[in-house]
Amino acid sequence: MRIFLDTALIEEIQALADIIDGVTTNPSLMAKAGRPFREVVEEICQLVSGPVSVEVTALDASGMVKEARELAKIADNVVIKIPIGKEGIRAVRTLEPEGIPTNVTLVFSPVQALWAAKAGASYVSPFVGRIEDRAGDGMELVSQILQIYDNYGFGTEVIVASVRHVKHVVEAALLGAPIVTVPYAVMMKLFDHPLTEEGIKRFLADWEGIPR
Repeated sequence: MRIFLDTALIEEIQALADIIDGVTTNPSLMAKAGRPFREVVEEICQLVSGPVSVEVTALDASGMVKEARELAKIADNVVIKIPIGKEGIRAVRTLEPEGIPTNVTLVFSPVQALWAAKAGASYVSPFVGRIEDRAGDGMELVSQILQIYDNYGFGTEVIVASVRHVKHVVEAALLGAPIVTVPYAVMMKLFDHPLTEEGIKRFLADWEGIPR
């Protein structure tokens, strides 16, 4: 499973750039960066060799396509995030044949994911955390999407998004999801365990007692 970092903060990306597999951003994350949009995208793409998802803001297909073509010029690893919907699907159907990879986002149902795959999207992003915020089952959605894609041999890759905690990452891996995108705070917890820290302290204490 590939692990992407879900952020637009350069300092967070710099801290993990050599081990993450990609980056996902959105307008809300870009706003937190507090810097010119294109400048931030360019810097992220220089730091990370893997895919960097950047979202359009237009709501109509022609506007999405126009924005996407400009964003795609920034770097070879730019992936265009397109919100699901009729206009988004139309935009994907235009962009993918042009060699511009797309990530259909804000997906909350299996049928939305089906439309994304039928349109030829490179990636689809089901938002598990937001579903569970409303007492739904986000990981069940991921399971259903993976099953549908397997049924028909779709090449669209699932990015498990809106991750809230380490358990989401574990559940995504157990389901066989190809990608998970994780906020920085959760990402840092993926490396840690209290027993690991305890073991290191014990080993170091024992090492100090060995004659040298």
